[in-house]
Amino acid sequence: MDIQPRCYDKVIQLMKKGVDIPNPLTLDLGDEVRVDQISGDGVKIYPGCRLYGEKTVISAGCRIGYESPVTIDNCQLGTDVELKGGYFTESVFLDKANMGSGAQVREGCILEEEANGAHCVGLKQTILFPFVTLGSLINFCDCLMAGGTSRKVHSEVGSSYIHFNFTPDGDKTTASLFGDVPRGVMLNQPPIFLGGQGGTVGPSRMGYGNVVAANSVLRNDFIEDNKLIVEKAQSGKIIDFMPRAYPNIRRVVENNVIYIANLRALEEWYLRVRRPFFDDHEFGSLIFSGLLDKLGLATKERIKRLQVMAEKAKSSNEADAAAEPGIFERNEFFEKFAEIEALFTVPLDGGIEKYRDDFLSALHKAGSEKSAGYIAVIQGLPANVAYKGTAWLQRIVDTFCQKTQEVFPRLKLFGK
Repeated sequence: MDIQPRCYDKVIQLMKKGVDIPNPLTLDLGDEVRVDQISGDGVKIYPGCRLYGEKTVISAGCRIGYESPVTIDNCQLGTDVELKGGYFTESVFLDKANMGSGAQVREGCILEEEANGAHCVGLKQTILFPFVTLGSLINFCDCLMAGGTSRKVHSEVGSSYIHFNFTPDGDKTTASLFGDVPRGVMLNQPPIFLGGQGGTVGPSRMGYGNVVAANSVLRNDFIEDNKLIVEKAQSGKIIDFMPRAYPNIRRVVENNVIYIANLRALEEWYLRVRRPFFDDHEFGSLIFSGLLDKLGLATKERIKRLQVMAEKAKSSNEADAAAEPGIFERNEFFEKFAEIEALFTVPLDGGIEKYRDDFLSALHKAGSEKSAGYIAVIQGLPANVAYKGTAWLQRIVDTFCQKTQEVFPRLKLFGK
């Protein structure tokens, strides 16, 4: 009987180029996996692991499957990433990111430098900025989280935390911002702390420096900074449930638009600022392409979810429409949704270029050396230069919000 694995030749190639594979017969590689996209420098793949996907990239120093078997499918890993056990698909992990065993990281995730999670963490369509730390037994899908300045001073999500991202009406227009992109990318904001055994009902927004007490379930926005938040449990009651009533549709639309606008701002940051830092990386162009791909997936996901809600929110009976609270606003949202979809797929004007050029010019004059590394360069920017960068990215967010408000005058978005 021939027990030679189907991927025998590829395993031999990996071992010859220097990949440490202690038990080669337990490794499974898909036929589509490219050996030339797996570094031979310090990579170790432990027994029982599976690698699939033609876009899979594993950079120098990565350790795969130390605590339990790992499945990787079309993920891009930067240097010194450690995935200790679990399932990982269609996501990007930048330098020194790591996840504990039992993780399930599904499509559309980006873990930037040194972002990490303990055991049994579930993520999907999640973006974590550098240093963000997740405890154990966490469901944190459909979020963006920033804040913190180092591995010692970092935003943290306590164990057994849940981001509630699915409504009784079957909607997932629930993405939440913990921090934001314009300030968060500067890596100079105080950390956010979400206490364990708690949760957030999305969509929600939170400012920097906030501390949420353990066992608190958040149902509102807390956009001010540096607050201690202690939420009381809701009082018990039984009332009639009205499906698809959408009493808070204005807030839901606002928070979704702000979230998508932040994704567009992050895309611009990647294109204009982060790209050069990948030039000297062994697989830099592939990892950078992965980042843009995941941002594209995230934007499409949010627009798709908004469209589904718009279809549900419209009146199904014209004769009764006038009797339904807020129905004219909801019908407007449905009827003009195509304009919003188009808005997020075309370049914006509104003077953004001037803000961008002012920052890029100041960034160049600051004289930071790319060789110092992305985090060191950004954290080394003078305060006035970082301010210009934040102003540029905030201008992107504000312009999207303004144009959305013009499309939906009945909704009176953003207090207008």
